[in-house]
Amino acid sequence: MKLVNCILSLALASFTQAIWLDTNNVTTIEYDTALIAKGLLDYYDGSKYGGTIGMFTWPYYWWEAGGAWGSLIDYTYYMQNDTLVPLIKQALLYQTGNDDNYIPLNQSTTEGNDDQGFWGIAVMAAAEKNFSNPDDPAQGWLALTQGVFNTMTARWDLGECQGGLRWQIFQWNSGYDYKNSVSNGCLFHLAARLARYTDNSSYADWTEKVWDWMLGVNLIHEGQYWGNHGNLLQQGEPYYFIYDGVNVGGNCSNVTELLWTYNQGLFLSGAAYLYNYTKDEIWYNRTAALLRGASIFFVNNSVMYEASCQSSKTCNQDQRSFKAYFSRFLGLTSVMVADTEPTITSWLVDSANAAAHSCSGGSDWHTCGLDWTNSTGWDGFWGLGEQMSALEVMTNLRVHNVPAPYTAKNGGSSIGNPAGGYATTLTDASPLAIDAGDKAGASIITVIISVSLIGSAVWLLI
Repeated sequence: MKLVNCILSLALASFTQAIWLDTNNVTTIEYDTALIAKGLLDYYDGSKYGGTIGMFTWPYYWWEAGGAWGSLIDYTYYMQNDTLVPLIKQALLYQTGNDDNYIPLNQSTTEGNDDQGFWGIAVMAAAEKNFSNPDDPAQGWLALTQGVFNTMTARWDLGECQGGLRWQIFQWNSGYDYKNSVSNGCLFHLAARLARYTDNSSYADWTEKVWDWMLGVNLIHEGQYWGNHGNLLQQGEPYYFIYDGVNVGGNCSNVTELLWTYNQGLFLSGAAYLYNYTKDEIWYNRTAALLRGASIFFVNNSVMYEASCQSSKTCNQDQRSFKAYFSRFLGLTSVMVADTEPTITSWLVDSANAAAHSCSGGSDWHTCGLDWTNSTGWDGFWGLGEQMSALEVMTNLRVHNVPAPYTAKNGGSSIGNPAGGYATTLTDASPLAIDAGDKAGASIITVIISVSLIGSAVWLLI
């Protein structure tokens, strides 16, 4: 009878094109996420006349495109569906820029540190999931991630507030005088994942540097948890909130105390990766404290919402995508630190059910909304962010049904370039210290350096 009910429900969903979800049934998850992914690509511009490969339609900025391709990598991997692999691969490689560090010419004067970081996170996921490798080894997913990391670390700013990344890369852009958690969180997060993938402690050193700076300027805020009981959410234990950012004036004492899901998720999953890599209890405790802080983003400790803007209906286009990344980072955390799994799975299941209920709008009857707590279904909001968020919360239900993120030691096949990302602009980077554990791409680097030296000598002789 249960099978009959499932078949009837799927048939009804096919007829109405609405979303019906059974979180315990992989067939419904596959069907629903395929519909939502199709809706996400309705906003893609790169396959249209006059469009740009890798870019989505206005008003979606370049950084959100990086986020969207990351969501589709998750979809491909967790649903074991390679239909979109050529499209994703084309987009990721088209936007790398001349120096393979995701500073393409079309973004080189407006790009922020966080923008670059989200493309780096996408290609880091491609490396960890053994996504179809590029033909050119210089553009290996790992090499591209290292290029992003190296250029970001080169911008670590000791001139104001003793460290930290600014929001913007270039002085003429609004926000250059703001050091925000998402930019520093991207650096922290990438460093943690690179440390685990390459087994290179130089990356882990950077995570400590970012964490200490964030704590020092009170962007990581510690308090005592008094919420509901549940696994790692015990009352009286410490929690961490990640605040939005600080103005550099007044030695970074003016903190903007807004809370966003993606900031919490960047640090939560980064800490989880570090515990998985180091087995150091301090990172276990930090993961647990960040998880307790994350409970603020769940209504009745159940359904995910964007606390700083959703209830007031003021979320802008960027903010309407934040739950996508939060869902992604929660899934990764539950894999990296097993003790977090019961709490996170409960959150994802309840949120996925609520998201499915919201995906009943538009002329296709499966356009997803913003407010998953809306009892009447679709709330009238729609867009790339809404589709991404619903897609991620549902695909991450399958995070424990596929292999955990690979490393270079256990099957990861991506080619690296530890000294990648060099440029001839203000984004020049110094090479990361390379230890014996970082073997990926070492032979390629030797060849490149040798050819460069020979070429330089010939030029001088001429």
